[in-house]
Amino acid sequence: MDRQQVLSIFKESGALLDGHFQLTSGLHSNQYFQCAKVLQYPKYMTALCSDIAMSFAGRSIDVVIAPAMGGIVVGQEVGRLLGARTMFTERKESVMQLRRGFEIRRGERVLVCEDVVTTGGSVFEVMKIVNGLGGAVVGVGFIVDRSGGRVKFEVAEGGMQHSVLQMDVVTYKPDSCPLCKQGLAVDKPGSRGNK
Repeated sequence: MDRQQVLSIFKESGALLDGHFQLTSGLHSNQYFQCAKVLQYPKYMTALCSDIAMSFAGRSIDVVIAPAMGGIVVGQEVGRLLGARTMFTERKESVMQLRRGFEIRRGERVLVCEDVVTTGGSVFEVMKIVNGLGGAVVGVGFIVDRSGGRVKFEVAEGGMQHSVLQMDVVTYKPDSCPLCKQGLAVDKPGSRGNK
């Protein structure tokens, strides 16, 4: 899919929002990608996740893993398309963990999936878990790269990262946010419930 097709999908599904948002990273922005709204439609979910899966086809992926909440649907569909075991991490007392009896065996080749990346914080946490268990992160795939390509994930030799849509969306630190200075109410749609 080309950039315009992807943006069209986001707009048609109401998943590209304009306003004043606090992102999961804590940064503020005038745009928000609510991937859950686009992923609720199977045809869009499959189209977007197929783009990721095709990028990693033939790379011998054993496991696809994603951070809860946003990445779960992406990881599940990419795992299905690649025929790989699929699991997710989740936060317990603010710490990202692998729970529910999920296991990564030493030497397994792992693809990390996410819906939206701004700073990459959740992906970096998942990668740390995988590496700590002896797995090899051979790729990172995500739907939207809000960093404009600035966030780089260190993957195993020969690995790569791939985003379906790359955008350089403006973000602000809360103490210097012009939208806050205008007195605009902040919407906090992210899953962590930031303050």
